[in-house]
Amino acid sequence: VDCHQTIEDVGIVLGEAIKEAIGDKMSIRGYGDIILPMDETLIMCAIDLSGRPYLGFESTFTADSVGYFDTQMVKEFFYAISYSAGMNLHIRKIAGENDHHIIEGMFKAFAKALDEATVKDTRIKTILSTKGSL
Repeated sequence: VDCHQTIEDVGIVLGEAIKEAIGDKMSIRGYGDIILPMDETLIMCAIDLSGRPYLGFESTFTADSVGYFDTQMVKEFFYAISYSAGMNLHIRKIAGENDHHIIEGMFKAFAKALDEATVKDTRIKTILSTKGSL
């Protein structure tokens, strides 16, 4: 078992846990987004809990690794989460040079956007979807 398998498997399990925790999506916002500054970095993250998995990921890194963490695994981790949770996930590095700050900013932005997408909203009485009604 190498780091690729481990990181991908953690992403899959976390995605499955998110999907299970969300349940039927009744009364949740379903969408979340943030533009998050962290030191010199600026990260955009947007989530749609539509059930249609997709990952849009745009970033470059200056090094192959940060400590023992392979920077290529960042995209693989978020891909695994998005597909196992059934979420449309976009993560973009808008600005930044320090790989550690970029990666940390991505994880923080993901957490904030997911929090926003899963908030129960008392104004929403159903599951937000136009599927089958158009």
